[in-house]
Amino acid sequence: MPACLVIRDEEPIRKSYAVKAIVDVPPTRAQPRPGEYRLRPTVLLSSQLLFNVGFFAVVPFLAGILRDDFALAGSAVGLVLGVRTAAQQGLFLFGGALADRFGARPLILTGCAVRVAGFSLLAWSTMPALGPTDGLRLPLFIVATVLTGLGGALFSPALETLVARVDAAPHARRTTLFALLAVFGETGAAAGPLLGALLLGWGFPTVAAAGALLFAAVAVALAGVLPGAPPRHGTPSAPDRPHPLAVLGDRRFVALAVLASVNLFAYNQLYLGLPVELDRVDAGPQALAVLFAWVSVATIALQLPIARAARRIGETRALRLGYLLISAAFGVLAIAAPVTPASGIAAVAPAFAATTLLALGHLVLTPLVLSLVPRFGPRGAWGSYYGLLATCGGAVVLVGNTLLGALYAVADAPGLPAIAPWAVLAALPLASAWLVPRLVPAGPASL
Repeated sequence: MPACLVIRDEEPIRKSYAVKAIVDVPPTRAQPRPGEYRLRPTVLLSSQLLFNVGFFAVVPFLAGILRDDFALAGSAVGLVLGVRTAAQQGLFLFGGALADRFGARPLILTGCAVRVAGFSLLAWSTMPALGPTDGLRLPLFIVATVLTGLGGALFSPALETLVARVDAAPHARRTTLFALLAVFGETGAAAGPLLGALLLGWGFPTVAAAGALLFAAVAVALAGVLPGAPPRHGTPSAPDRPHPLAVLGDRRFVALAVLASVNLFAYNQLYLGLPVELDRVDAGPQALAVLFAWVSVATIALQLPIARAARRIGETRALRLGYLLISAAFGVLAIAAPVTPASGIAAVAPAFAATTLLALGHLVLTPLVLSLVPRFGPRGAWGSYYGLLATCGGAVVLVGNTLLGALYAVADAPGLPAIAPWAVLAALPLASAWLVPRLVPAGPASL
């Protein structure tokens, strides 16, 4: 009989022969207990891959459309894209609570449907002849961008809940599945813009329509393979049905979520801070593109070995190591900031070293933190916990980037003032390295 996983609610990753190698599931197991479902992990990884292909095939081109087609100023473009991000990150807790209440399957399918609606509206609002009147184009385009964020807020916490359930299954080697999810997600993030660029020759409406078709196809496929929620027994107040927002009363987890958000905040500096450093050394956009490509290659090639190494050294040491790597990344930039840059390729050496250290720290921390979340709450509340983790990340990024803006204004030229943002960014992970391991409960995940 093919290898499979048995978990209580929904689903999945790789082919049956690969499941055994990845998560140590024996080739046969006893029959499932009532209310359990046989699940394969392939669906989760392929879903994450396709979600990111569809998303990154469209979203990276939104800024250019707002600027070129709608003639918006840079600040207005930033506001529109900021609203889209806020709609996604800010509503993750809402999406996670809904996943706890109704099950992961309907939330994933609803999220796909919302993405289909958003991308379809993006396509229609930018059609030169068949689209809406000129006065409605921009408002509809903005509504469409918000819908793309809302779709992500619905299906992402539900997907992470399913990964956690497979990851916490008996005999599963924890962390590896979340590491695989990161690899598949990064592969989709790298392939998506390439697909979008190929389609852009036929116009942005074609790109957006292709994204809508992809999400529609994914929804149809998932509707056929995702099992429904198991029968619920007992009253709504049963232990497996906690209040959807009870996570907000878990002070220990709220503190962990805020401190863990330093990882996302630091990683976000690849988009905000790294261009400032490259301006300091007069490196062009080609250098930025190369560094981004390097991060993608490193993620795909190193995520699994790093996750396995983190498991061997233990979670406490791994957590501290991850934050220390991130701190060292910004320490490198702080040391280089006041120095007149070298010439040629040596000028970008600090940026390359910092990017590498930052990527390595992120690869250590991200799957590890995600795999620890189920220790804090009962199975029926995992969606809310993952949702709060993502929402805290978005809030910290928003507040942190706003506060760093003034410091970055003086960091694009060599001099002592240029140290300021990097010194702040180096200090934050040090605090997390000391505090986060103290917040993690010992023992296996709650089942």
